[in-house]
Amino acid sequence: MTLRHAFEHGAKAASRFTGHPLCFGLAVGVVLVWVISGPLFGFSDTWQLVINTGTTIITFLMVFLIQNSQNRDSAAVQIKLDELIRATEAAENALLDLEELDEQTLEKFRQRYEQLARGARKRRPIGADGHTLSPQQENQDEEDSTARPAGS
Repeated sequence: MTLRHAFEHGAKAASRFTGHPLCFGLAVGVVLVWVISGPLFGFSDTWQLVINTGTTIITFLMVFLIQNSQNRDSAAVQIKLDELIRATEAAENALLDLEELDEQTLEKFRQRYEQLARGARKRRPIGADGHTLSPQQENQDEEDSTARPAGS
């Protein structure tokens, strides 16, 4: 087993465990034991140092664990999106692996798609419920507004 494989395996297991309610319960238990032990140690500097050191170490390690988990999830989502683009006949294959492009190129794509969205909204307005209106709905709305008296 390589070091990378061992890290991935350990990170996945730690991520599953730390996201479980049992882990939260254990953390609350540790804090309660620390608080209850305060009077026994006279609320000394060493007593405070124990919790400060422990939480600092755990926080430091959790940053890397969370980043690993987010990287893995993001990569999986990108692969799934790439597959949807690839499998959709009318899709633009230039969008595959888009996340690897530089910021300037991404901005050009974003502007292009904003322009396409504005054009689409002009052709098919968005209704009050947030959905685009079909041509039949647009016609119905026009008929309803002309059929009603002005004051209603």
